[in-house]
Amino acid sequence: MLILGMDTATRVCSVAVCKDEKILGSLDINVGLTHSEGLVPQLETLLKLARVKKEELDLIAVSRGPGSFTGLRIGMATAEAMAYALDKPLVAVDTLKAIAYNLPVSGVRLTPVLDAQKGNLYVGSYAWKDGQLVELAPVEIVAGKELAARLEAGDTPAVLMGECQRVPMEGEFRKVSMAPESARLPRGSSAAILGAKQFDPEVDKYAYFGMDPFYIRRSEAEELWEKRHPQGR
Repeated sequence: MLILGMDTATRVCSVAVCKDEKILGSLDINVGLTHSEGLVPQLETLLKLARVKKEELDLIAVSRGPGSFTGLRIGMATAEAMAYALDKPLVAVDTLKAIAYNLPVSGVRLTPVLDAQKGNLYVGSYAWKDGQLVELAPVEIVAGKELAARLEAGDTPAVLMGECQRVPMEGEFRKVSMAPESARLPRGSSAAILGAKQFDPEVDKYAYFGMDPFYIRRSEAEELWEKRHPQGR
């Protein structure tokens, strides 16, 4: 199966094409370009370098969040448009789970985090068991300054991933460490491989449009609008 994966949940724009679990090509851009100007050219370059025609793709996988509201909308809209134009099945994967998929290490609590604004973090919790990545707890929003102490109090060593530089690590922590930088951020290849594993032909084949991003919280624009229009609640 040829899978195109893309992740635009953070400032990194990552795309990859995989044949089953083999990565044929991957491009990660982290130079401040907006996803609206960089994603489509990046996809075209990737497919050209991997010598894969768009029509040969079997599946498109896209990260659905949590993460940047604008980035997620751009990524999902692009994936939906490609799936519709090419008549290819489309599947959405959870961003934090895809990040955890970068590090297949057992015996630890993989804890990917992403910025949720105002000092808060989106936090996931996963572990590898019998070769499968399982969710230990639902994704939640946690104050960044509280996270390291909470993990230190747990029974299992924790490995921070994602935007873990946002987690204050003042003091001595024996059970909390940070993943190598190369494994921290979202990868299009992880989105592709994870998407193929969870793909259900009966459910996902015609899911071109209508997939909802996994925001968890409302955007600041929505919160501001409600403050200015309380009667509209």
